[in-house]
Amino acid sequence: MTNVSGEIFLQKLYEVVYKLSGIAKTQSYRFKKEWDENLTSLNQTPHLVRQIPVLKDKFLNEIDYRINILDTVRLSFEDGFNSIRSLLNTLYNHYFKDSTEFKRDFNDHDQLILKYLVAKEILGNLIQYNQLDHETVPLKFNILARNYTMIKLKGQKDIDILENMKKVKIEIELAELKNILDDIVNDGFLNKTRRGRYFYYDLNLELALSADAMLVYNQTIRPLVEWPTLFWRSYYNIRELNVTVDKDIKESDYLNDILLKAATQGYVASHYVFKNLVNYYQKIKEAS
Repeated sequence: MTNVSGEIFLQKLYEVVYKLSGIAKTQSYRFKKEWDENLTSLNQTPHLVRQIPVLKDKFLNEIDYRINILDTVRLSFEDGFNSIRSLLNTLYNHYFKDSTEFKRDFNDHDQLILKYLVAKEILGNLIQYNQLDHETVPLKFNILARNYTMIKLKGQKDIDILENMKKVKIEIELAELKNILDDIVNDGFLNKTRRGRYFYYDLNLELALSADAMLVYNQTIRPLVEWPTLFWRSYYNIRELNVTVDKDIKESDYLNDILLKAATQGYVASHYVFKNLVNYYQKIKEAS
């Protein structure tokens, strides 16, 4: 990797912030629009990603302004995470329970499928989010979301499902897991067979809505359900900052250690980089 000068790095940092500013603006607008069209009747407030108005000349030349903008980006990363949590909370604790539209538009069987399907589409795609938030979605929907693909491909035994849940930092006793899997079996989605000391689970019913329900889903909450994955993959991607700065830059070793994390996509790495860039420039400011 070629080293970059301080001037080039600062320009690159501005470009990343400007990119994030644009994504925050468009994605927050889209999220709010879909929420207003589909969830307003529930009287729940979406958590929106704050805006990041950034002036190029001030960012490049004024360290106090730069620190403020970088910290705003850090907070916007937290907003994004909380936006997804506010959506899941509203869907599982209000829409699926209290919405007259949900009960009117979907029959009982499609209602049940949709609860599992939404978990698969959001938690199944966003493994890192799933590692950080275990409380918002009821565990049985999370368990099938996490294991659906492997169960569909070749079936899974109970201890394999247990280990897979540990990978998203969900610690659960095997006996409790078996009880929840029995619940999923009773819902009709899994078959259960015993082979020796283990129980094996294979797919009995795919997470597919009826044709009528799919049409309604496409016209209502589908854009909201797809929003977290699209947002996550675009916003928590700051790989342009995975560079090495020249040794003559102040505190270059410290800065390079921070920038190494930019190679990894996701909330945790992005938040880490910007939190520590704030610390870096505060350190430079104090030294001067």
